Amino acid sequence: MKKNKGRKIAIACDHAGYKLKEELLEFFRKNEGLVIEDLGTYSPESVDYPDYAHKIAAALEEGKYDIGLTICGSGNGINMTANKHQGIRSALCWNEEISRLARAHNDANICAMPGRFISLEKAVLIVKTFLSTPFEGGRHLRRVKKIPLR
Repeated sequence: MKKNKGRKIAIACDHAGYKLKEELLEFFRKNEGLVIEDLGTYSPESVDYPDYAHKIAAALEEGKYDIGLTICGSGNGINMTANKHQGIRSALCWNEEISRLARAHNDANICAMPGRFISLEKAVLIVKTFLSTPFEGGRHLRRVKKIPLR
């Protein structure tokens, strides 16, 4: 996973995900050499998760980034909001297997995590799995193509 393998990665969170976001950024910069663009929030002060979900989802749809990572308290709110964007397939990932299946079967382009319910160690494993798992295509491609409303 060194140097992103040509992929542009962004991360966004609300206040409940701020601590885990900061820890993930530090871990991946120091240990994996990954460049991950931080789209906020930039403090633990209360903010609204939709603002950050829309920011990262729009940036992915515009082609600025290939993969997104999002974090809020339960992971649900930021995940639901990101999925309002037609070009987004955000998956709520709370363990390695869900993360692997989100990529392999659903071609997820955002990994949403529940900041209040997982440790840094678990989050690192989830992100590593998400970034290293390819989409299987085949029968899954047919299904993924049916997701957008347009």
